[in-house]
Amino acid sequence: MNRPEWAEANDLLRHYYDTEWGFPVTSAAGVYERIVLEGFQSGLSWETILRKRPAFRAAFAGFDPDAVARFTEQDVDRLVGDAGIVRNRRKIEMAVTNARATIGLRDAGIDLGELVWSFRPADPTAGSDAPADAPSQSAESRELAKTLKKAGFVYVGPVTTYALMEAIGILEHRT
Repeated sequence: MNRPEWAEANDLLRHYYDTEWGFPVTSAAGVYERIVLEGFQSGLSWETILRKRPAFRAAFAGFDPDAVARFTEQDVDRLVGDAGIVRNRRKIEMAVTNARATIGLRDAGIDLGELVWSFRPADPTAGSDAPADAPSQSAESRELAKTLKKAGFVYVGPVTTYALMEAIGILEHRT
């Protein structure tokens, strides 16, 4: 398999690339998890997030948006003390806020996965032939970011949404 340089750094990243990165994720819960993890990754390495992913899943009730949406300030305080995850209060609050936004969309009859996938560009392979020059955002990721923010999501700028689109298979950059 021809992997990008970042995916060759170690076994964890190779495994992630080979089994998950760029493969379609369409469920609301799966997309919610990836949005939260992308938010936690901001300013950190993806490897750090992957190493902590089992602890994140335990801390955030398996990324069940209904469960996380019910988290209280006491839950946030508890998670700030959880050494297994990134203990950034704002990012922990982001996970709760985004769970509530996911539920808000659902209550309005909108599935988060369907919403995010509706931003798939006409040519999902555009830019895939030049990974060194690959963009970090696109017109679609900018529009997706605006739409998610309008729905109440946080930590969803155009670079984060572009990375999300790559990670869940909306953009096809696999070689």
